[in-house]
Amino acid sequence: MPATIIDGKQVQASIREELAKKVQELKAKHGLTPGIGVILVGEDPASQSYVKSKEKTANELGYYSKTIRVPVETTEAEVLRLVGEFNKDPQIHGILVQLPLPPHINENSIIFAIDPKKDVDGFHPVNIGKLHMGEECFVPCTPAGVMELLKRTGVELKGKNAVVVGRSNLVGKPVSMLLLAQHATVTICHSRTKDLAAECRRADVLVAAVGKAKMITADMIKPGAVVIDVGVNRVEGGKLVGDVDFEGAVNVASAITPVPGGVGPMTIGMLMKNTFLAAERTLVK
Repeated sequence: MPATIIDGKQVQASIREELAKKVQELKAKHGLTPGIGVILVGEDPASQSYVKSKEKTANELGYYSKTIRVPVETTEAEVLRLVGEFNKDPQIHGILVQLPLPPHINENSIIFAIDPKKDVDGFHPVNIGKLHMGEECFVPCTPAGVMELLKRTGVELKGKNAVVVGRSNLVGKPVSMLLLAQHATVTICHSRTKDLAAECRRADVLVAAVGKAKMITADMIKPGAVVIDVGVNRVEGGKLVGDVDFEGAVNVASAITPVPGGVGPMTIGMLMKNTFLAAERTLVK
Protein backbone atom coordinates (compact mmCIF):
# COMPACT_ATOMS: atom_id res chain seq x y z
CA MET A 1 0.00 0.00 0.00
CA PRO A 2 1.54 3.37 -1.01
CA ALA A 3 2.52 5.81 1.72
CA THR A 4 0.31 8.63 2.95
CA ILE A 5 1.51 11.86 1.32
CA ILE A 6 2.16 14.56 3.93
CA ASP A 7 0.86 17.73 2.27
CA GLY A 8 2.89 20.73 3.43
CA LYS A 9 0.75 23.18 1.46
CA GLN A 10 -2.37 22.03 3.28
CA VAL A 11 -0.71 22.23 6.72
CA GLN A 12 0.72 25.67 5.93
CA ALA A 13 -2.76 26.85 4.89
CA SER A 14 -4.11 25.74 8.29
CA ILE A 15 -1.30 27.57 10.11
CA ARG A 16 -1.96 30.74 8.10
CA GLU A 17 -5.67 30.54 8.88
CA GLU A 18 -4.94 30.20 12.62
CA LEU A 19 -2.41 33.05 12.48
CA ALA A 20 -4.76 35.41 10.62
CA LYS A 21 -7.32 35.06 13.43
CA LYS A 22 -4.67 35.61 16.12
CA VAL A 23 -3.36 38.72 14.31
CA GLN A 24 -6.88 40.20 14.26
CA GLU A 25 -7.25 39.50 17.99
CA LEU A 26 -3.84 41.06 18.75
CA LYS A 27 -4.79 44.20 16.82
CA ALA A 28 -8.26 44.42 18.41
CA LYS A 29 -7.15 43.79 22.01
CA HIS A 30 -3.77 45.53 22.11
CA GLY A 31 -3.57 47.70 18.97
CA LEU A 32 -0.45 45.74 18.04
CA THR A 33 0.47 44.73 14.48
CA PRO A 34 3.24 42.13 14.06
CA GLY A 35 6.05 43.62 11.99
CA ILE A 36 8.77 41.94 9.97
CA GLY A 37 11.86 43.64 8.57
CA VAL A 38 13.81 42.00 5.75
CA ILE A 39 17.23 42.94 4.37
CA LEU A 40 18.10 41.63 0.91
CA VAL A 41 21.63 42.19 -0.38
CA GLY A 42 22.16 41.70 -4.12
CA GLU A 43 19.98 40.15 -6.78
CA ASP A 44 20.23 36.38 -6.32
CA PRO A 45 17.10 35.07 -8.13
CA ALA A 46 16.24 32.41 -5.50
CA SER A 47 16.61 34.94 -2.67
CA GLN A 48 14.49 37.51 -4.53
CA SER A 49 11.75 34.97 -5.13
CA TYR A 50 11.79 33.87 -1.49
CA VAL A 51 11.64 37.45 -0.19
CA LYS A 52 8.70 38.23 -2.49
CA SER A 53 6.84 35.19 -1.08
CA LYS A 54 7.55 36.41 2.46
CA GLU A 55 6.26 39.89 1.64
CA LYS A 56 3.11 38.48 0.03
CA THR A 57 2.38 36.18 2.98
CA ALA A 58 3.03 38.95 5.52
CA ASN A 59 0.65 41.30 3.71
CA GLU A 60 -2.06 38.63 3.41
CA LEU A 61 -1.85 37.97 7.16
CA GLY A 62 -2.13 41.66 7.99
CA TYR A 63 1.47 42.13 9.19
CA TYR A 64 3.49 45.32 8.85
CA SER A 65 6.28 44.46 6.43
CA LYS A 66 9.35 46.46 5.45
CA THR A 67 11.97 45.18 3.00
CA ILE A 68 15.25 46.97 2.36
CA ARG A 69 16.93 45.96 -0.89
CA VAL A 70 20.56 47.02 -1.34
CA PRO A 71 23.08 46.31 -4.15
CA VAL A 72 25.53 43.41 -3.99
CA GLU A 73 28.51 45.72 -3.37
CA THR A 74 26.99 47.10 -0.11
CA THR A 75 29.54 46.97 2.70
CA GLU A 76 29.28 44.83 5.84
CA ALA A 77 29.28 48.03 7.91
CA GLU A 78 26.20 49.29 6.03
CA VAL A 79 24.32 46.00 6.51
CA LEU A 80 25.18 46.13 10.24
CA ARG A 81 23.82 49.69 10.35
CA LEU A 82 20.55 48.55 8.76
CA VAL A 83 20.26 45.68 11.27
CA GLY A 84 20.81 48.25 14.05
CA GLU A 85 17.96 50.38 12.67
CA PHE A 86 15.59 47.38 12.70
CA ASN A 87 16.76 46.47 16.24
CA LYS A 88 15.66 49.92 17.44
CA ASP A 89 12.41 50.11 15.44
CA PRO A 90 9.41 49.32 17.69
CA GLN A 91 7.27 48.49 14.64
CA ILE A 92 9.64 45.65 13.69
CA HIS A 93 9.30 42.52 15.84
CA GLY A 94 11.12 40.09 13.56
CA ILE A 95 14.32 40.67 11.56
CA LEU A 96 15.42 38.53 8.66
CA VAL A 97 18.64 39.05 6.73
CA GLN A 98 18.26 36.92 3.60
CA LEU A 99 21.06 34.38 3.20
CA PRO A 100 23.38 33.72 1.47
CA LEU A 101 25.17 37.05 1.68
CA PRO A 102 27.91 38.14 -0.79
CA PRO A 103 31.38 36.72 0.03
CA HIS A 104 32.74 40.04 1.34
CA ILE A 105 30.17 40.08 4.17
CA ASN A 106 30.69 37.82 7.18
CA GLU A 107 27.33 36.09 7.76
CA ASN A 108 28.03 35.41 11.43
CA SER A 109 28.83 39.08 12.10
CA ILE A 110 25.41 40.00 10.72
CA ILE A 111 23.51 37.20 12.51
CA PHE A 112 25.22 38.01 15.84
CA ALA A 113 24.18 41.68 15.48
CA ILE A 114 20.44 40.87 15.38
CA ASP A 115 18.61 41.35 18.68
CA PRO A 116 17.91 37.75 19.85
CA LYS A 117 14.34 38.85 20.71
CA LYS A 118 13.85 39.73 17.03
CA ASP A 119 15.81 36.80 15.58
CA VAL A 120 12.83 35.05 13.95
CA ASP A 121 15.15 32.89 11.83
CA GLY A 122 16.46 31.33 15.06
CA PHE A 123 20.14 31.57 14.03
CA HIS A 124 21.51 33.78 16.84
CA PRO A 125 23.78 31.92 19.34
CA VAL A 126 21.41 32.91 22.18
CA ASN A 127 18.49 31.13 20.48
CA ILE A 128 20.65 28.17 19.46
CA GLY A 129 21.88 27.83 23.05
CA LYS A 130 18.34 28.02 24.44
CA LEU A 131 17.21 25.37 21.95
CA HIS A 132 19.89 23.00 23.22
CA MET A 133 18.90 23.77 26.84
CA GLY A 134 15.22 23.19 26.16
CA GLU A 135 14.34 26.83 26.93
CA GLU A 136 11.74 28.95 25.14
CA CYS A 137 13.37 30.39 22.02
CA PHE A 138 12.94 31.05 18.33
CA VAL A 139 13.39 27.75 16.51
CA PRO A 140 14.87 27.84 12.97
CA CYS A 141 11.95 27.81 10.54
CA THR A 142 12.64 24.69 8.46
CA PRO A 143 13.25 22.39 11.50
CA ALA A 144 10.17 23.92 13.16
CA GLY A 145 8.22 23.10 9.99
CA VAL A 146 9.43 19.48 10.07
CA MET A 147 8.20 19.12 13.67
CA GLU A 148 4.86 20.74 12.84
CA LEU A 149 4.32 18.28 9.96
CA LEU A 150 5.09 15.32 12.25
CA LYS A 151 2.77 16.69 14.95
CA ARG A 152 -0.14 17.38 12.61
CA THR A 153 0.27 13.99 10.92
CA GLY A 154 -0.11 12.37 14.34
CA VAL A 155 3.35 10.77 14.40
CA GLU A 156 4.25 9.54 17.89
CA LEU A 157 7.94 10.25 18.55
CA LYS A 158 8.36 9.04 22.12
CA GLY A 159 10.74 6.07 22.20
CA LYS A 160 11.04 5.91 18.41
CA ASN A 161 14.32 5.69 16.50
CA ALA A 162 14.82 8.90 14.54
CA VAL A 163 17.66 9.15 12.03
CA VAL A 164 18.71 12.55 10.65
CA VAL A 165 20.90 12.50 7.54
CA GLY A 166 22.77 15.82 7.50
CA ARG A 167 24.41 17.84 10.27
CA SER A 168 24.04 21.45 9.09
CA ASN A 169 23.46 24.30 11.52
CA LEU A 170 20.36 25.25 9.50
CA VAL A 171 18.52 21.91 9.63
CA GLY A 172 20.37 18.78 10.78
CA LYS A 173 21.53 19.88 14.23
CA PRO A 174 18.41 21.83 15.29
CA VAL A 175 15.95 19.17 14.06
CA SER A 176 17.94 16.56 16.02
CA MET A 177 17.53 18.63 19.21
CA LEU A 178 13.80 19.03 18.56
CA LEU A 179 13.33 15.29 18.01
CA LEU A 180 15.31 14.59 21.19
CA ALA A 181 13.05 17.00 23.11
CA GLN A 182 10.08 14.86 21.99
CA HIS A 183 11.79 11.78 23.53
CA ALA A 184 12.94 10.15 20.28
CA THR A 185 16.26 8.28 20.23
CA VAL A 186 18.25 10.28 17.70
CA THR A 187 21.11 9.29 15.38
CA ILE A 188 22.79 11.97 13.26
CA CYS A 189 24.43 10.71 10.06
CA HIS A 190 26.74 12.53 7.67
CA SER A 191 29.27 12.08 4.87
CA ARG A 192 31.64 10.05 7.06
CA THR A 193 29.02 7.71 8.53
CA LYS A 194 29.97 4.06 8.01
CA ASP A 195 27.20 2.03 6.36
CA LEU A 196 24.68 4.84 5.99
CA ALA A 197 22.10 2.44 4.52
CA ALA A 198 22.12 0.29 7.68
CA GLU A 199 21.72 3.36 9.91
CA CYS A 200 18.78 4.61 7.81
CA ARG A 201 17.08 1.20 7.93
CA ARG A 202 16.92 1.48 11.74
CA ALA A 203 14.78 4.61 11.52
CA ASP A 204 11.12 4.74 12.49
CA VAL A 205 11.36 8.41 11.45
CA LEU A 206 13.90 9.35 8.77
CA VAL A 207 14.75 13.01 8.10
CA ALA A 208 16.83 13.58 4.95
CA ALA A 209 18.59 16.96 4.91
CA VAL A 210 21.83 16.44 3.05
CA GLY A 211 21.32 18.26 -0.29
CA LYS A 212 22.04 15.37 -2.68
CA ALA A 213 19.37 14.42 -5.20
CA LYS A 214 17.71 11.02 -4.57
CA MET A 215 20.53 9.92 -2.26
CA ILE A 216 18.15 7.95 0.00
CA THR A 217 16.83 4.99 -1.99
CA ALA A 218 13.93 2.65 -1.20
CA ASP A 219 16.23 -0.15 0.04
CA MET A 220 17.57 2.25 2.73
CA ILE A 221 14.11 2.74 4.27
CA LYS A 222 12.57 0.54 6.96
CA PRO A 223 9.11 -0.67 5.86
CA GLY A 224 6.49 1.53 7.51
CA ALA A 225 8.90 4.36 8.40
CA VAL A 226 7.85 8.02 8.25
CA VAL A 227 10.10 9.88 5.79
CA ILE A 228 10.60 13.66 5.89
CA ASP A 229 12.53 14.96 2.87
CA VAL A 230 14.02 18.42 3.47
CA GLY A 231 16.20 18.41 0.34
CA VAL A 232 15.49 20.60 -2.67
CA ASN A 233 17.69 19.79 -5.65
CA ARG A 234 17.33 20.98 -9.24
CA VAL A 235 18.18 18.23 -11.71
CA GLU A 236 18.48 18.06 -15.51
CA GLY A 237 15.51 19.67 -17.18
CA GLY A 238 14.95 22.02 -14.25
CA LYS A 239 12.86 19.55 -12.24
CA LEU A 240 12.94 19.82 -8.43
CA VAL A 241 13.60 16.62 -6.49
CA GLY A 242 14.38 15.81 -2.89
CA ASP A 243 17.16 13.89 -1.15
CA VAL A 244 14.88 10.82 -1.21
CA ASP A 245 14.05 8.79 -4.32
CA PHE A 246 10.34 9.46 -3.92
CA GLU A 247 9.10 7.01 -6.58
CA GLY A 248 10.69 4.06 -4.78
CA ALA A 249 10.27 5.28 -1.20
CA VAL A 250 6.52 5.87 -1.52
CA ASN A 251 6.02 2.10 -1.77
CA VAL A 252 8.01 1.36 1.42
CA ALA A 253 7.27 4.22 3.85
CA SER A 254 4.00 4.63 5.77
CA ALA A 255 4.05 8.42 5.26
CA ILE A 256 6.31 10.70 3.20
CA THR A 257 6.70 14.37 2.24
CA PRO A 258 6.89 15.17 -1.48
CA VAL A 259 9.30 17.63 -3.10
CA PRO A 260 8.07 20.18 -3.90
CA GLY A 261 5.04 20.66 -1.66
CA GLY A 262 6.24 19.02 1.56
CA VAL A 263 8.62 20.76 3.95
CA GLY A 264 9.19 23.77 1.64
CA PRO A 265 5.84 25.55 2.14
CA MET A 266 6.23 25.19 5.93
CA THR A 267 9.30 27.44 6.18
CA ILE A 268 7.52 30.74 5.48
CA GLY A 269 4.57 29.64 7.64
CA MET A 270 6.88 29.07 10.62
CA LEU A 271 8.67 32.38 9.98
CA MET A 272 5.31 34.16 10.23
CA LYS A 273 4.49 32.21 13.39
CA ASN A 274 7.84 33.24 14.95
CA THR A 275 7.18 36.89 14.03
CA PHE A 276 3.75 36.74 15.66
CA LEU A 277 5.31 35.26 18.82
CA ALA A 278 7.96 38.01 18.83
CA ALA A 279 5.20 40.65 18.71
CA GLU A 280 3.17 38.90 21.39
CA ARG A 281 6.19 38.65 23.72
CA THR A 282 6.59 42.45 23.70
CA LEU A 283 3.35 42.58 25.74
CA VAL A 284 4.93 40.57 28.58
CA LYS A 285 6.79 42.98 30.82
